[in-house]
Amino acid sequence: MILLRLPTTITDMNSELKNITREILLGFWKVHILHHAAEGPVVGQWMLQELRRHGYELSPGTLYPLLQRMERNGWLRSEVDPQGGPRARKNYYLTLKGQEVLKFIKDRVEELWWEIKDEADK
Repeated sequence: MILLRLPTTITDMNSELKNITREILLGFWKVHILHHAAEGPVVGQWMLQELRRHGYELSPGTLYPLLQRMERNGWLRSEVDPQGGPRARKNYYLTLKGQEVLKFIKDRVEELWWEIKDEADK
């Protein structure tokens, strides 16, 4: 049996949380964004609130570059109100490629969920 060594100091705990965030939660956030963009346009400030509602604490300095990367990957497209000025709100929409990515991820998550659930039921 492998035992997980839990961090014992605040510094160790913060370091471990950063590792978990960087390595795992970032992917969850992307899936969450794709999911909501499939339902309709996503706005950054609303998405921050939505992620916080689910217990994910991230800053605009993390979210907005993430949205930009997803747009560069072709998963999202954005529209800006031309009358809105330099700080105009951007609406992000799911693209066809984004729909395909979301479907792919949903299938993998479902498969993983059943594997984890089956192990937990033993």
